[in-house]
Amino acid sequence: MRRARPTALAAPGRWLVPLVLLPLAALAAAAVEAPGSTLAAPSPRIRTIYERDCAVCHGNDARGSTRGPSLVGVGAGALDFWLSTGRMPIPSPSSEPLRRAPAYGPATIRGLVGYVQSLTGPGGPVIPHVDLRTADLANGGTLFRVQCAACHSWAGEGGALVSRAAPPTNRATPTQIVEALRTGPGAMPRFGSAALSDQEAADVVAYVRYLDHPNDHGGYPLGRIGPLAEGAVAVFVALGLLFLAIRWIGTRA
Repeated sequence: MRRARPTALAAPGRWLVPLVLLPLAALAAAAVEAPGSTLAAPSPRIRTIYERDCAVCHGNDARGSTRGPSLVGVGAGALDFWLSTGRMPIPSPSSEPLRRAPAYGPATIRGLVGYVQSLTGPGGPVIPHVDLRTADLANGGTLFRVQCAACHSWAGEGGALVSRAAPPTNRATPTQIVEALRTGPGAMPRFGSAALSDQEAADVVAYVRYLDHPNDHGGYPLGRIGPLAEGAVAVFVALGLLFLAIRWIGTRA
């Protein structure tokens, strides 16, 4: 007995199924892999790194413990700042979170940020995109001297605070500078968009980067410590010349 041949409508219908299902599968995969999504499926390697290096203080669920604070709501920007500057993970819970060489590469840091946000949910400052093409260097200098120089010094070399020191800014990348402004790590105040707009933050970044290679017109930089060093050098040079003049006059007499 011969089987019935498919009708003209049945044949193209078979090809419509994959055409419909493939885009849906792609959308589902994108949702699973989106950074910060609660549906994120981290790789076993990222999860192992977190449980080995981070969970001892922040807990397996990233909600804190007696050794470390909760990471709920801290934001991807703060997580990226602490990891990319090597301040985390710290060698021990009693260690000072100082800037060090990062313990992980950029891909691993992105994975850890995504994994933490998959545990805690999104929220908090995001990782910023810094565009310096329209930055105003002069305005950045004004903002830096008003808002930052009191702690980081006018040259960005860092300064002393109560029981700690403000770090120098010369090693920070543009992204890390804005992350620090938006998240306020340690004792640093947090500058939201009401205090510094995105454009003003970019202006500050441009000035901080300029401080690494400023135009020292009319003299020597002398370590860029400030006018005190320049004045001290001038006094010592003047005293030396005065001493030589007095000795020369005395020998002639």
